[in-house]
Amino acid sequence: MTDLIAGMSLAEGLGQLCGLIALAFCIAGFANKNDDRLMVLLVSANVAFALMFAFFESWTASALTVLVIVRITLARKYQGNWQIMAVMLAVNLVVAWVTWKSLTDVFPLTAAVLGTVGMFMLRGIALRIVLGLAALAWMLNNIVIGSVGGTLAEAMVLVTNIITIVRLYRLQKKYPDLKTDAIVSSQSD
Repeated sequence: MTDLIAGMSLAEGLGQLCGLIALAFCIAGFANKNDDRLMVLLVSANVAFALMFAFFESWTASALTVLVIVRITLARKYQGNWQIMAVMLAVNLVVAWVTWKSLTDVFPLTAAVLGTVGMFMLRGIALRIVLGLAALAWMLNNIVIGSVGGTLAEAMVLVTNIITIVRLYRLQKKYPDLKTDAIVSSQSD
């Protein structure tokens, strides 16, 4: 373990640290049943992820992660707006095209597209399923670039996301007259 750390460059070490910081924000966000709090915590996590990708020189992932921050902010304000979602998807494609280095960049692009559709068009359980698929794409990217912190962060996102989906499903079963949107928008932990 000491040899692994000693063999890292400063940039790699800082990248790993940023991945671990992102991990903490992701766990707090996906363990939360309130969509608004989830979005705020995801903004914080994505600042750390953008820095992590920059330290690993994964430029498509870093640029798309900056757009994730913009997307989260816009999706909170313009939930369900097809036009703004379409513009965000187009911007993601252009940014990916400009920064594309290798086939690995398909993972952050897939995650960005899934996240954009999910954040603008879905709520509750459906939102978390799509964000879980996006997390899987990010995790594959992190494995390829060698980010231990980022890989752990996305693995934890998947696990906490699944747990929260189960919690929301049980709550929905317990109170069948409530819509999922009402449950996730008004509940707090």
